[in-house]
This record gives sequence, structure tokens and C-alpha cells, in this order.
Amino acid sequence: MTMAIPPGLETLEFVLIDGQPVPPFTAVLVGVVGSGNLEVLLEPDTGNSCTVRIETSARGFSPIWTAVVHDFHARHQRIGLRVLVNDMGATPAVVSLRLDQAMAEMQAGTP
Repeated sequence: MTMAIPPGLETLEFVLIDGQPVPPFTAVLVGVVGSGNLEVLLEPDTGNSCTVRIETSARGFSPIWTAVVHDFHARHQRIGLRVLVNDMGATPAVVSLRLDQAMAEMQAGTP
């Protein structure tokens, strides 16, 4: 039995609660949506969590996204952060690279 995956974007959301608060920063945008790539937007959040919202055209890959998001959070351990990912089919390695790139830019821009 095969499961049909309906067309359209899939939205995944994660709330991660462990970590240190991020210092004040302005929003950071890296990457470009299109042609198998993605964009990552980091925004400050007033909560005590790291929220990650993913909109992806590659439907049915929730277990892989879960692994990538948890790996990202294990590396950076930050809260007070909202991460928005707009994906057009990037590989997990590219997703991790863009997430790390956004964090590096965020840290470089903090006072």
C-alpha cells in the first residue's frame, strides 16, 4: 500500500526549549528560495524557546527535517529565537549549512 502525498507546501513546526538566550540582534536572512535551495530567516523572539517553522515543497520528509532541526539545536543551544525556513527541495547538508550560516551572521551582528 502506498500513501498518496497531496500536492502543495508542507508546513512543519518545532519548539525547542533548552539553551541560552540569544543576545539582542536584528533579523538575519540567508539563502535564496528557488532551484533546489532555501532561505533561512532568524528573528528574535520574546519566548523561552527556539521555534522553527519550515515550509517545504518536498513533502513527506518530516523524519529528516526533525533530525536536521534537532542537530541544529544541539549545535547552537539557543532560545529566544524564531527560525523560519522556506525550502524548495534543498538537501539536508544544504539546510544545515544555511542554518549555521544564519547563526554566524546573527552572532557577527550582535553588539
